[in-house]
Formats: sequence, structure tokens, C-alpha cells
Amino acid sequence: MNRRREFITLLCGAAAWPLAARAQQAMPVIGLLQIGAPSSWDFTGFRQGLKDTGYVEGQNLAVEHQWANDDPDRLPQLATDLVRRRVRVIVAFGSALAVRAAKTATDTIPIVFGYGGDPVQQDLVASLNRPGGNVTGMTSLAGELVGKQLGMLHELLPQASHFGFLSDPKVQAHESLVKDAQAAASAIGGTIEVLTASTSGEIDAVFARIANGKRVQGLMVTPMPFFLAAPARVQLAILAARYVVPAIYTTREAVEAGGLLSYGSNITDRDREVGHYVGRILKGEKPADLPVQQQSKFELVINLLTAKAIGLTIPNSLRSLADEVIE
Repeated sequence: MNRRREFITLLCGAAAWPLAARAQQAMPVIGLLQIGAPSSWDFTGFRQGLKDTGYVEGQNLAVEHQWANDDPDRLPQLATDLVRRRVRVIVAFGSALAVRAAKTATDTIPIVFGYGGDPVQQDLVASLNRPGGNVTGMTSLAGELVGKQLGMLHELLPQASHFGFLSDPKVQAHESLVKDAQAAASAIGGTIEVLTASTSGEIDAVFARIANGKRVQGLMVTPMPFFLAAPARVQLAILAARYVVPAIYTTREAVEAGGLLSYGSNITDRDREVGHYVGRILKGEKPADLPVQQQSKFELVINLLTAKAIGLTIPNSLRSLADEVIE
């Protein structure tokens, strides 16, 4: 009797195993490709977008993460690894370099991006309305915001004429953003001093240079992946306060970390839309049929505590435009 029971148990287990294996195999796998480090991204919005379309990581969706840790040279191999693993969709966050690495690695696996550059200008899609191929996604077109950000900084500092422009030269958008900043500064009769950093030590060196030079009257911080990471946000806020440098950022997270003010798109909202597109593609839609979306909603966030700490008064003209004031 015991042998018969053991035989039935083994038989049932053998029958159940292929079903379990097939169920696990049927769970779609997507790959996330980021140029930054794990600390550089909050996936709350992306996960919410997936959930809105019926997908929850660990329940009916598996996610493979590939981090370049701020080393662009690693991106091609990381993208190739995702292709080798036969993921259903590759999601490229934070940089055109990540999107390009994925596009070079495959012309069949759908690619959805979320970053701040111009995908048409960077030859990643044919057009915004008709991207064609296997690439689509969401962009905030950060270059178009540079003029508005500098204008707000100048409104805060009407006597200022020389501004610092902090950027990461490793990021593809660096040169085009510098040109946008120079044009914006020229339009208000000012000048730009380009300051570059890709590491924590280089950020320290930038502020030491500002302190020694005494020329930079206000600072613009670009939305580079490295600067968006939590450690860099805090470091920038601390150094800007220590050296009394009024600075404008592109994300509210920077202001919540102690930065003075920010103007830009809401990354959480953008990433939610990226999640929506991934969910729709998993359900059968084609990237070529999904237009690249541009964020049209931008927010101004001001930290009055920081303004007071560095001896600045925020003009009513700016306060009246603010979506949020931290007091």
C-alpha cells in the first residue's frame, strides 16, 4: 500500500512539474537598461504604469535589471545580454546612450525609452508621431526647458549676468544642452560657464572652483542621470548652501533634498507612461504604432527654507507660479 501511495505521489509530481515549468516560462520577462547606478532611479511610477495595465512584478511579470553604474562603455554588452535572455521588451531609462545600445543590439525586440533628450534629433526614431521600427517611448525634451530655467534663475537674481551650467560630459545630450544654455544666456545679455562632473569628487571640485573664482552668480544643474541619483542630489544641495550658490534643478526630488528651486517635468508621471506602453506592447501592440509622447506638464517647486538659509527672498512673481512651496 505504501509503495502504491509513493508511486501515485511521484506520478502526480511528475505531471505537475511540466505544468509549473510551463507556467513560469509563460510569465513575460522584460529587461531594464539604465546608464546609472541602482541609487539613481525610483521605479514607483513605472511599476504603477505596469499595474495599471495588469502587470505586477513577481506575480505575472519578471524583470531583469542591467545597471551600467555610470559607465557608458558597459551599455552595449548589457543590452546584448538582455537580447540573449530573450526578454519581451527592453526599457531604456535615463540616456540616449542606453536607447542606442538597445537599438544596436536588436531590431526586433520592442524598446521603450524614458529620458529627456530629442529622439528624432538623435536618430532613434523616424518621427514623434510615427516612430517606425521597434523603438518608442516618452521624452521631456529637456533642451527646450533650458531657456525657461535660466529665465527663472535670472528673475530670482536680476543683477546676475554670469551663470554656471553643471553638466556630465559623458552623456550624449551634453553638447546640445550647452549650446541651448549659451543661446539662452546670450538672449538675456549674460554668459555661461560650463562646469562638468561625472563623480562625487568632481562635484566637490566644481564648487571649489566656484568658490575660488567668485564669478558664478547662479547655477543650473542639468538632468543628467548621475545628478538625479539620491547621493548626488544631497551633495549638490549641501554644497550649494555651504557656498551660497543659488541653483535651479530639473526635478522636485532635488528641492526635497534641500535644493533651492526646480522647474521641469515630473519623472514619476513620465515613468508611469513608460509602464503603460510596456503593458500595451506585452498585450500585442507594436512600438511603430505608438507615437513618442512628450510631457506637456511642468512644475515649479521652491524651497523657502533653503532661500532663507542663503539669504535670498523669492519674488512674488515666482512664488505665484509655483506648483509647490516648501516652507
